[in-house]
Formats: sequence, C-alpha cells, structure tokens
Amino acid sequence: MLLPAKAEVARHLRRYRAWERAMLAAPADLTVRATFEDTGYTLCVLMGKRCAREAANAAERYLRITPAAYLREQDERPRTASISARRGPPETRRWSFHAGR
Repeated sequence: MLLPAKAEVARHLRRYRAWERAMLAAPADLTVRATFEDTGYTLCVLMGKRCAREAANAAERYLRITPAAYLREQDERPRTASISARRGPPETRRWSFHAGR
C-alpha cells in the first residue's frame, strides 16, 4: 500500500480543520459548507477512508506514528463482512467472466 507524504497529510488536515471551524461558525453559509465538504473528500481520498471524520482521525494517527506502524495498525483492524464470506465457501463458487451478467 502506498502512503502519502506526511507533509501533504499535515497540510490537508490543517485545511480540513480550518474549514471545519469556519463551517461550525457559519453553518448557513453554503460556500463555506461546500468548501468544507470538498476538503473532507480530499482527505478521504488521501487516507483511503469513506468518511471525513474517519479520514481526519486516520491522518492524525498517521502523523503521530511511523509509516510502518501505521500500516501494521491498518492490517490489524477488523474488517466488515468480506466479499468471500458473502459468496460462500471457495469450493462452491463458480467464476464467470461473461460481460453483462
């Protein structure tokens, strides 16, 4: 897994937190809200998370520890139901590569 440069993560996290404060100060301002959501999306993409809050937390963890420790931490996290668990045991699966099915 590739990890972003810590300087980039720190920059985007600072930007996200600044726009978060601005949005909380003026929640009715649609321009501020849109910019806050854009910075959250950027942080999500950068950290590989689906939620801006998760991405901000992951960025803070990543900045506190070494990249190797961060990767180990990510590997140890429990995952939600895996695709293979929903499909059934491997011996019962049938692979099909037909387009449109």
